[in-house]
Amino acid sequence: MMSITGFLCMCSSGMNARRAVDTGYLPTLLTIYQDWHRNDTRHRHVVIRKSILGCIKNLTNIKLGRKAFIDANGMRILYNTSTECLSVRTLDPLVNTSSLIMRKCFPKNRLPLPTIKSVFHHPLPHIPAGGPVAHNLETDFIIYVCYAPQNDDIETDINKLRPIQMNTRPFDELRAYEYFCREFSENFESNDSPLELDSISISKRPEGTADPDLVCSLGSLVLDTGVNGGSVDGPQDEGGEQAVLEVPDTAALLPLHDPDLYLEIVKSTRSVPAYTEVAYPDYFGHVALNLREPILERAYGVQRTKIFQDIERLIHSSDILDKVVYDLDNQSCPVIDNGESLKFNSKFESGNLRKAIQVRKFEYDLILNSDINSNHYHQWFYFEVGNIRPGVRYRFNIINCEKSNSQFNYGMQVLMYSVQDAINGSPHWVRTGSDICYYKNNFSRSSIAAGGQKGKSYFTLTFTVTFQHKDDVCYFAYHYPYTYSMLKMHLQKLSALRTAQIYYRQDDLCETLGGNSCPLLTITAMPGSSSNDHISQFRSRPVMFLSARVHPGETNSSWVMKGTLEYLMSCSPQAQRLRECYIFKIIPMLNPDGVINGNHRCSLSGEDLNRQWQNPNAELHPTIYHAKSLLQYLRATGRTPLVFCDYHGHSRKKNVFMYGCSIKETVWQTNVNTSTCELHEDLGYRTLPKLLSQMAPAFSLSSCSFVVERSKETTARVVVWREIGVQRSYTMESTLCGCDQGKYKVRGAIYRKRETDVCFCVIKFKPFFISNILEYLESQPFSHRATSWTATNLASEVDIRPRLPCFLLLKP
Repeated sequence: MMSITGFLCMCSSGMNARRAVDTGYLPTLLTIYQDWHRNDTRHRHVVIRKSILGCIKNLTNIKLGRKAFIDANGMRILYNTSTECLSVRTLDPLVNTSSLIMRKCFPKNRLPLPTIKSVFHHPLPHIPAGGPVAHNLETDFIIYVCYAPQNDDIETDINKLRPIQMNTRPFDELRAYEYFCREFSENFESNDSPLELDSISISKRPEGTADPDLVCSLGSLVLDTGVNGGSVDGPQDEGGEQAVLEVPDTAALLPLHDPDLYLEIVKSTRSVPAYTEVAYPDYFGHVALNLREPILERAYGVQRTKIFQDIERLIHSSDILDKVVYDLDNQSCPVIDNGESLKFNSKFESGNLRKAIQVRKFEYDLILNSDINSNHYHQWFYFEVGNIRPGVRYRFNIINCEKSNSQFNYGMQVLMYSVQDAINGSPHWVRTGSDICYYKNNFSRSSIAAGGQKGKSYFTLTFTVTFQHKDDVCYFAYHYPYTYSMLKMHLQKLSALRTAQIYYRQDDLCETLGGNSCPLLTITAMPGSSSNDHISQFRSRPVMFLSARVHPGETNSSWVMKGTLEYLMSCSPQAQRLRECYIFKIIPMLNPDGVINGNHRCSLSGEDLNRQWQNPNAELHPTIYHAKSLLQYLRATGRTPLVFCDYHGHSRKKNVFMYGCSIKETVWQTNVNTSTCELHEDLGYRTLPKLLSQMAPAFSLSSCSFVVERSKETTARVVVWREIGVQRSYTMESTLCGCDQGKYKVRGAIYRKRETDVCFCVIKFKPFFISNILEYLESQPFSHRATSWTATNLASEVDIRPRLPCFLLLKP
């Protein structure tokens, strides 16, 4: 025992490990381990066996050792011995060490793709060599390599932390944005009836072309763009016979959903792949389940079992089918008919699936497409599966994920929508899947895609599903999908809710790179009358600026925004009071092109738009450029927003929380000598998060941060704080998984982003509201208050009456 322990210590050195491999010790160690495994039937010498594995582990730390291990048939030896130990829990240390050795020695492979770049490409406008795109390409490597320690990312330059209001554009240029603020100069001669304001108009096709027909089949909804005239072909089954497709009547439950209107809007939506199909969930709509879905509790050893099954591919390679059943790189025929194999499809709005490979009879490897004009950002998925067999356990492996960890390891599940269930009256997205885990695989990432770092691997998200219905078509998604066409449909339906008391206007802020409009909404209350006093009160209301969906894969931000809009357009007395106090400027979708084309992070420029706020380019980043210009115009005219909040979704944290900006809190996290006593700061930025943590079960104050980091200096939150001068500038993050605190914890209950009850901060407020809280924030001298106030202390200072909610109220 002492000799094996000594050898274990010696071979931890790289030089000694090389000598041991050159001498041929590795095959000998494998033989010795096999002998101990056969003879130690009562498992009395587990320590010795583990030490032998430790020696093998040290020798395989070097490349030469891994090659010797493979040549000595080490994969098969350790696989066989490990599978024989699985039933004995006391032998887990041996199994775990063997698993580590096999994973390390598993040959690295490239993804089975012709290129890691996106299948689709969108031509970009001509940009000078020194433009933002060129600059980002030049600095990608520096960003990933130089900022390794997390604390080094905190800004230490006090001058960069102090808010500065820069006049980057002359006011004569900003004057054009007066068009989007017409409410401040409008002459209200009569308010007896709602104003005739702008609303969504659906673009018509040129004369001479036929009106597209909808061809329905249980597998896809096709927008027939033929020009031979038209009647609507009935739904057909695979044999070509007429079939009846009953659209579920969800009008009572989904007042903002209209399938026919949705189809009309889809026709005018421009996508790079020129989609001609519509996904059933988007067409039917979906009704949120009125229940709490528990977070999945993973069974012991699931991940280890999945890894062993992957290792079997190398050991029993003859059992692997390796049959391509869907390939987006083959544009002429992406869906490959292979008899009993599943049929995949993602050629619809927000869809993302690049390739599907059948590896075993009921197991499929799936590869996601990169963001357009990019070579990475693989996380969002949305695809269709057909030709399924009920009662069979299908395993799906998404093999090119990039993040090092995921909430899928902590109870999160994928979402599934069954067309058969929808037709039968249950149009629901439901959490599904068993044996879910997320782990590093043997597919290597190129250094280009990994920001200059070599040796990076992709990760696998694997889940198992058993389908319930024969001849069903099911859809899978990373999170509840919310398309651009859905937004436009909802906005048109919301505009119909306008009453004589509501001022609602919709403008097109700009046109995106892909030729789609970016809606800008203005919501407030109509003046009480055309008297000077009422008009003056109307024009003096503070501005609230809200935005969402700058990252296409964070679909929950759109559902939160939808709840916000529903509440602001509602007839409740609290909503009316809110409208009477503030003017809301809302951009519900900052990245329409990314949403339409199934991107996860970027726009068509291949860049993260939330990193372009400091110096946006009018051609490459039109939505950010014009949103910032509008904010600059508001500041230049003395109407700086009281609150700016950008809605986001978070994939690696639970609950709901906020990021804000604070000079003092940033300095506290650094070793800067500047005394915080010398820094004067309005502490109002903390009030809203503190009150929300007291009132909102889903809100986590401990997850909030007000530190300004270098890597975030170009984000909306920081730029609006520094350059526009908005003290209460926030990023509001909603979990993609669920809550682990408060009333929604209940065995880790997943908190659903439901259509009818999602609003700002995903909160359900009690039947009392904090009165005039934002007015109070402005009037109080927070710079003189102690920073150690608790939420309870602060709330006791506020006049609590059922008049005005704390910023925004969720409908009960």
